[in-house]
Amino acid sequence: MNVATAWRGSATAAALLTAAALTASCSGAGPATPAPDSPESTTVATPQAPTVKITPAEGSAKVHPDKKVVVTAAGGALEDVVVEADGEQLDGKYNTDKTRWVSKTALKPSTSYSVSATAGATTASSTFTTAKPERSLQVADVTPNAKGEKVGVGAPIIVTFNQPVTNKATIERALEVEAEKPVQGAWRWINDTVVIYRTAKYWPAHQKVTFNANITGIKGGKGLYGTKDYTADLKIGAKQISKVDVAKHMMYVYRDGKRVQTMRISAGMATTREYTTTSGVHLTMERGSPVRMISPGRKKGDPGYYDVMIDHAVRISNSGEYVHAKNNVWAQGVRNVSHGCVNARPDQAKWYYDHFQRGDVVDIKGTDRELEWNNGWGYWQMSFSQWKKGSALTSSKA
Repeated sequence: MNVATAWRGSATAAALLTAAALTASCSGAGPATPAPDSPESTTVATPQAPTVKITPAEGSAKVHPDKKVVVTAAGGALEDVVVEADGEQLDGKYNTDKTRWVSKTALKPSTSYSVSATAGATTASSTFTTAKPERSLQVADVTPNAKGEKVGVGAPIIVTFNQPVTNKATIERALEVEAEKPVQGAWRWINDTVVIYRTAKYWPAHQKVTFNANITGIKGGKGLYGTKDYTADLKIGAKQISKVDVAKHMMYVYRDGKRVQTMRISAGMATTREYTTTSGVHLTMERGSPVRMISPGRKKGDPGYYDVMIDHAVRISNSGEYVHAKNNVWAQGVRNVSHGCVNARPDQAKWYYDHFQRGDVVDIKGTDRELEWNNGWGYWQMSFSQWKKGSALTSSKA
């Protein structure tokens, strides 16, 4: 019996079993952790939230109304910006990548604003108040603009402010005229408180025109800011144009291109400049019945003095010219014997009085005295190219 051989066989088997056990034990422990500088190691960074900046900053006071609200984001895009005061949101605009938002309109004076902005996980807010202006700029009057009134195709839009305006261009940019049937027009400043809009051609008839003065927060001068917007709707009525031929002593009234009245008239006697009817494009301004007419520059007892009450009078200039009733049929259609007015038979003058609209055109020819552009509403006496030079938005002035 070969004992050694048998023992050696058993030892070899035991060694193999031990190696197998060791191998199985290593496999069950899982993969080894790589060294820190191993190519297989990875570091994961936590992303930072975007930052948001709001101007004016939290708690700012006495902010000028013409300042912009600016919201910027770094590290992300703005998702929402809301600027609010008195329940109204302020309009604004984002840049292309939405990292910046800027308000588009002026702020209201003496008002508290709240701002909220969101960019990713970041939400920012701010509250601020605007300054009270030293002086308040408002629209005091718009003419013609009576309730329910229809105006003629030559009508201007005369805007009067309650304070003198020095920043005229800034205020003029805030004035809007929107027409259902648009036509070119321009503003002209008459003085520091009055600006007038006139069209290049007569308004198209039968339409609505809306005037907006978006002046809230707009700076009109040192310490002067708009504090209230103004809106007016004007109704353009029929195209009523009257043509007066002084030499022929006739007046023809056309409505929407059709002649609706033929009137024999008597115009100024033309013995003096004062008694000469002005030629040119007049606009009807107001009416009265009766109207007291007194000779200018004369007192009772002077040659040429008069003090009379006249019925159915429609004013067409500031120098005392009217279309009115006069019972001197013997002169009408024959001779010019008035003190400068255009008088007509009482029944026809009443018809004209009843059918006139402020801003109707009265085109007079046949005298050597021209109507001045600033005599009443003689604005059509000026060419439109010259009229535009009175705008604060042009470099040259009339």
